[in-house]
Amino acid sequence: MHRLDPCLTACADSELKERLSVAGMAALAAGALLRDFFDKPFRVRHKGAIDLVTEADVAAEQVVLAALREAFPADAILSEESANQYQGAPVGRAWVVDPLDGTTNFAHHFPWFAVSIAAVAGSVSTAGVIYAPVLDELFCAIAGAGAWLNGRRLAVSTAATLQDSLLATGFPYTIREKSSEVLAAVAALLPEVQGLRRAGAAAMDLAYVAAGRLDGFWEINLKPWDTAAGILLLAEAGGMVSTYNGGLYTPYIPELVASNGRIHQAMVERLTPFAGRD
Repeated sequence: MHRLDPCLTACADSELKERLSVAGMAALAAGALLRDFFDKPFRVRHKGAIDLVTEADVAAEQVVLAALREAFPADAILSEESANQYQGAPVGRAWVVDPLDGTTNFAHHFPWFAVSIAAVAGSVSTAGVIYAPVLDELFCAIAGAGAWLNGRRLAVSTAATLQDSLLATGFPYTIREKSSEVLAAVAALLPEVQGLRRAGAAAMDLAYVAAGRLDGFWEINLKPWDTAAGILLLAEAGGMVSTYNGGLYTPYIPELVASNGRIHQAMVERLTPFAGRD
């Protein structure tokens, strides 16, 4: 667990340190399981027309939830595969978990996926980890203690204009019904940026903005488990998040604009016409 040590050292809150330690161990254990599944045959089923779940999602979730329940038995847990229906933010201290963000990638043996775990107090993320098993990259953050990648402190990029920026986006599972709006948003930004990527795992996209590898990211129809850990990483690395029209964002709002802060207003100006269309 030495990769967590710099973040833990920077934090004076013993409870948050314990939460990050448990989340980190759970993410690494689930990631090891996902790596084991990745190169073997596994079962895939459909939750929707293009929304998949694999036996690896379920197995990874069981690993994470067992670790969290053992360490924090009184905490509520909101996790993708066991709590797909939810009514707002959990009350009090809780966990928001995506055991396999990027399931479609995983199902096609495309190695862009992650485990995402966030400790929350209501709608506020207080500690979080995102672990990319194939890359063996462990991103972590505690509120007030910075964001870190494998023990190295993170900071967002210095790109100051869209022309100098590499952005990312994602397509919702409702893309067949919302293709015109989604593609119109892409058309509003694509001609103005240096490049655009759509890799298919929102947690990873947010972690990459925090790491300065991407300059901005936007998407609609996101769920709390897609963003709860990533927005903390980004905030602690000096970035910004908002709704499409620049309003206050929480993981329970389905549209997100994330950036290094310097290009945020430019992104918001181009995405405001699409606000509230999720």
